[in-house]
Amino acid sequence: MNVKTSVTGGRRSVRLASVATVVLLAGLLSGSGSAAEEGSSAVTLAYDCALPGGTGRVTVRVTTAFPSSGTVGTPLESGLVTVDVRLARADLEALLPAGTEVVASTATLAVGIRQNDRSAEARWLDLPAPGSAVPAEGEMGLVHTGPVPSVTLPAAGDATFTAGRLTLGLRPVTDTAPEAGAESGSAAAPPLGCEPAEHGGTPLATVAVTAGPPDPWPSRTEGEEGVGGAGAGDRIAVEPRTAEAGSEEPCPVEPPTGTADWSDAPKPPEGGPVMEVDIPGGGTFGCAYAVGMATVYKLNGAMVINDPAKKPGLISVLANVHRGQRAANAPGGYYLRLDSLGNLKLPDADSTFLTFGFQPVSAKVEFENGPLTISTGNIGTGSTKTYFATASFKQSLRLRDVKVNGTPLDVGPNCRTAAPFKVVLNGDFPKYVNVFGGGPMNGKVEIPPFSGCGTGGEDLDNLFTAAISGPGNVVAMNQGMTCVPSDTSTFCPPTVPALPGKETPAG
Repeated sequence: MNVKTSVTGGRRSVRLASVATVVLLAGLLSGSGSAAEEGSSAVTLAYDCALPGGTGRVTVRVTTAFPSSGTVGTPLESGLVTVDVRLARADLEALLPAGTEVVASTATLAVGIRQNDRSAEARWLDLPAPGSAVPAEGEMGLVHTGPVPSVTLPAAGDATFTAGRLTLGLRPVTDTAPEAGAESGSAAAPPLGCEPAEHGGTPLATVAVTAGPPDPWPSRTEGEEGVGGAGAGDRIAVEPRTAEAGSEEPCPVEPPTGTADWSDAPKPPEGGPVMEVDIPGGGTFGCAYAVGMATVYKLNGAMVINDPAKKPGLISVLANVHRGQRAANAPGGYYLRLDSLGNLKLPDADSTFLTFGFQPVSAKVEFENGPLTISTGNIGTGSTKTYFATASFKQSLRLRDVKVNGTPLDVGPNCRTAAPFKVVLNGDFPKYVNVFGGGPMNGKVEIPPFSGCGTGGEDLDNLFTAAISGPGNVVAMNQGMTCVPSDTSTFCPPTVPALPGKETPAG
């Protein structure tokens, strides 16, 4: 991008253009930017699972992003892990109620860690897979993705990670629900236990660990202990996965406030009136994570939304607060829309970039989001039945704490979009069935002009508007499954889903 604005001095022009660039890169929708995961590797495994009619063979593909090397005392992170399970349709029929069309699941994988004469076990707990359609024949893929515990090694030497027992939690997902809370789906099937077909398991990764600086062994945080020497510093330390140690609240957010606005949801065919009613009980409280990517049309680039590698914000949800419905025998045919209310309160973006190849620019972007409405449902019956999922909210952006090469640049306290802009995202069935199952959604946003930018008589509005404002900015989000603390059939606490486009392809 080459933005030229007439200001005092050439150096000042470059500084302001640099700031305009970082605002766009740091600011679309939410979260700070980060590079995509690199260095991932996949291993295909065979498992024998205890099915009702006997043992069945299942193919599992595990993708990790362990580093090739590490240092004693420094946690090893695998980032987001993917466990892609392939089940035969016949095996699913034996596990789920008749007529099940969509299945959500979780996977828990025991991972053995061995280094020299020490060993430990990490449990990759409740990695979620969103609702997937049951195929008419052949295999079904359940792609589970989520964060896993870090591992700290006490000595130098190769550390090997080996896949062990796999436990699957399968649950039918319904597309409609007449009453509040019912949409969370039918009761889960009994856990499906699977053992590695190869005795002793299959290695997932080997990390070469070298001795670090001669510092004292750091204090070990509470975690799962391995088998090894007598002292705590001699053990392999597996850190808890939970983001907040000691937190017992699965949804540490307040219920959303505001009013659902279903005006962006698909309309029914012309015909009889649609009965609009508030569902008794005021909705079912829950929470979920949503992460994503946003492309910047004017810069032909992309950034991470609500970065899962950092501390992403939670969506607070009241599921099924309102319903719009028309009977199948009414003029125009069947129509059902379930509206859920959400609160999309996300942390400010805090980003640093090198612009023009050499200038470091940092800025914070504050996101002012209105109430979030998620509408799901279906139109028609039988062979003409179609599904929809739409999420919409209004948003404003505000820029603050701008620094160019470490020097503060005062843009004033009210440098923001001149008006809120509408964000509308759509999901496709069966990838997005309802607010409980989550899934991918995408859409385009048009950012309005900026106003209030600059101090001391210097007006920077036109610069930011030229660099940022306009249509065609694609947003792709992936919502994880919603945790409903009052419903034991849902998956709690909520887990962070994979970024759109980062799911593991079938191998």
